[in-house]
Amino acid sequence: MTVAVVLLTIAMVLVVALLAASGAGKLARLDGATYPTARARAAAPFPPVMTLANAVASALVAFLN
Repeated sequence: MTVAVVLLTIAMVLVVALLAASGAGKLARLDGATYPTARARAAAPFPPVMTLANAVASALVAFLN
């Protein structure tokens, strides 16, 4: 049961990270940025979300053990 919870949490965090990145890219494109600039702006929110995922995973491991 705990493996399923951890895997579902990881999947959920990855989906949120991808949604944040695609939203940032879309907003940059609507702002008039070129495609390379929009891709660069879309890449910016991905690492902080993955850092948050690391913190959530660490909390889950501590909670589930």
